[in-house]
Amino acid sequence: MSKERARRRAEREAEQLKLREKRARTEARRAKRRRITARLRGLRPGRTGRLARWNRGQRSVIGLVLALGLVLIWTLAGSVALSIALSLLLILILPVLAVVAFDK
Repeated sequence: MSKERARRRAEREAEQLKLREKRARTEARRAKRRRITARLRGLRPGRTGRLARWNRGQRSVIGLVLALGLVLIWTLAGSVALSIALSLLLILILPVLAVVAFDK
């Protein structure tokens, strides 16, 4: 009877050892993946620059105003030189209008 219990205990301990080793390998793999992703996250900057201040809806409005303004300028202006000048003026003034409009 005691030999049977000892054999079962040995089997149980061997199974637990296998599970611990498997768990250790899985944890080591996860830790390695975490280290790599943390390093990559540090390399990749977040949203930076002028357009990063505004959310997607605000950027869409800015783009639509720019496109609509350019279409109006090029269809209503009399000469090409005037169209180019007004287009450059719109491109230069648009950031100021966006800051004033969105209060950022």
